[in-house]
Amino acid sequence: MTTAKDLFIIAMDPAPEHTVGQGDLSLALAGAELLDLLDAGSVTVDGDLVVPGGSSVPDDRLLGAAAAGVTRQPPYERIEDWLWRRGRDLAAAYQDALEEDGELTRKRSGLLPFGPKEVELVDTPARRRAVARREEGDPVLASLASAVGLDGERSDDEPQLGDETVTTVVATVHEAVMELEAVRQRRTIENTAFANVWRGP
Repeated sequence: MTTAKDLFIIAMDPAPEHTVGQGDLSLALAGAELLDLLDAGSVTVDGDLVVPGGSSVPDDRLLGAAAAGVTRQPPYERIEDWLWRRGRDLAAAYQDALEEDGELTRKRSGLLPFGPKEVELVDTPARRRAVARREEGDPVLASLASAVGLDGERSDDEPQLGDETVTTVVATVHEAVMELEAVRQRRTIENTAFANVWRGP
């Protein structure tokens, strides 16, 4: 299992403190993939640039797709730009992949036989590993979970990651999620103002 899949699984927990937004989760998943690629030696980080590393191809198909998308020629991509590009609809891609692998299942909600279908986790070894990793306090997983609010509001007392590169990636994920929230708030204000203009005095 990868950090990205572990993060997706704990985000799908049936009783999270609050629902995780698809955009927030997609950004965090892109960050988790980058950390997985770093761990595999597929990329390195030079300052804030994602630099291609060895030629090893990850076994995981989503991680393999991420590795294939790394910019191979200078100027290399900034971490922030990687998060926004790779993160586009990434949560949906993980949902589809886990459904294909039997990690997720769909069940109908409500009493009507034709009601909407909800996705829920299947009790698999992968799910148990992800939950155990979270309960053991894995600092990388905890920091990424914190970025999307899975452990309540972001705290100034973040887990100690112990690696400058990992810290840089996780910090960039936090910044991107906050930027996305700022965009949402701005749109809400603009939409409210627009509605007030139409409503009139």
